[in-house]
Amino acid sequence: MNVWLVNVRDKNFFRLLPGGDTPFGLPISRVRVMGFPPLGIQTLASILRHRGDNVRMFDTCHPGMTADHIAREASADRPDLFALSFLSATTYPEMKMFASRLKQSIPRTRIIVGGPFASINAARILRDCPCIDSVGVGEGEELLPDYLDNLDDPGTVPGVVWRHGEEIIQNPTRPPIADLDRYPYPDRDGLPIDFIESLPLDVPAVLSLDKFCTIQTSRGCPFSCIYCDIPSLSERRWRGRSPEHVLKEMQQLHDQGYRSIYLTDDHFLLQPGRIRAICEGIKSRRLEFHWGCEGRVDSAAIGQVRLLQQARCRKLAFGIESGTQKVLDRLGKRQTLAQVEHAVSQAKKHGIERVHGFFVIGSPDETEADIMTSFRFAARLHLDTFSFNRLCVYRGTPLWEEYIDRRIIEDDRDWYKWFKCSDIDPTALTGDVVNRARMRGFALLFAHRLFARPVRTFRLLCSFRRHMALSDIARLLVSPFRRRALTRKPDLP
Repeated sequence: MNVWLVNVRDKNFFRLLPGGDTPFGLPISRVRVMGFPPLGIQTLASILRHRGDNVRMFDTCHPGMTADHIAREASADRPDLFALSFLSATTYPEMKMFASRLKQSIPRTRIIVGGPFASINAARILRDCPCIDSVGVGEGEELLPDYLDNLDDPGTVPGVVWRHGEEIIQNPTRPPIADLDRYPYPDRDGLPIDFIESLPLDVPAVLSLDKFCTIQTSRGCPFSCIYCDIPSLSERRWRGRSPEHVLKEMQQLHDQGYRSIYLTDDHFLLQPGRIRAICEGIKSRRLEFHWGCEGRVDSAAIGQVRLLQQARCRKLAFGIESGTQKVLDRLGKRQTLAQVEHAVSQAKKHGIERVHGFFVIGSPDETEADIMTSFRFAARLHLDTFSFNRLCVYRGTPLWEEYIDRRIIEDDRDWYKWFKCSDIDPTALTGDVVNRARMRGFALLFAHRLFARPVRTFRLLCSFRRHMALSDIARLLVSPFRRRALTRKPDLP
């Protein structure tokens, strides 16, 4: 089979760095992108090639891989299948346009889409997008090969929702993959893109220009934060690859020259024994890359931070979310402020170079005083970097269900949308109040960093300066004080 795998991105969630590119159809120059590699299609590419399929990968962060470029190329190559992967509601309009363009150019080529948003909204997507033939629900490692073997009989493929004339048929579900060690490592050579190690794009700062990639060593999360759809997608199960399998991949990446790696696990810090085995393996193999990960502050593995540092972990990110217990409880975090302080202090005490804190503001029942308390709390913590984003609600989360019950959202009308809580929830502060508080909070944080921790702040800016232009650093520092759009998400055309 001739299969084209396309990762469709929201343009707000990657940034193209200066670098050459050439028109599609000519040799494509490598481009540099601040954004994570598309591990989903990279893994599927390896699986399909292993079974003998012809595979091409595309990532729309590349300027030579737009819908028009790919459609023109496909008109000559005539692939048997387009498999489009996309993440969330923010990317759905782009994916819809992309699929329509491909079907217009090559109407006989089937299109299947997948990803978290597609899994949650499969039947609705097929009713909304007549150009899409099928939706894959859940993980694709077993589903996509099965689908390719049964292109003319999709009703036999568990996990597929498909179109039969005017009828939308939902096949039986496919259980989550039990053994994540079964599959080959992702294909990291098939895209002409050099992904750049950086902080999250709400704080877009280049950390290094070392050869960089990502690894996923586990999937799922057993917790139930009200703003997160991962527990519902993973059935609140956590599944991990064996330490041996992870270390073999790390060894391969080390031998290929990678020197910076980020673990994209939803919760890496969950099993202390597994973490110890991976860290000891990194040390015994003398792997030279530095790496980062994220997890909860209440993890049992917080007691192993020293071991993480000895294994060259340089970056640790925590989902802190708020500096008030009231808001933490409202968000279903099941963590305490004392646990936050302990986790951050342990990370810095044991030499983690950069500790990042994720915060949200504009939550239901949060007051302006609560927001300022969160900023003051962040100032007290020994964080190196931080982000404060307005809380959003997406379909598939407990908060979305709450809003349906409260008649703030109508599921049939709003399924493809996402909302900032401050735009729709009468118990949340209005957007203009949240933004004003955010600006005041950042002014407080910056002043505290400048006067209370000048040496650490100077070193942080120097680390950015090694890889960023002064103009980009200036934009980074000014960005928290720009006014944010307050409009509600419009309907799709």
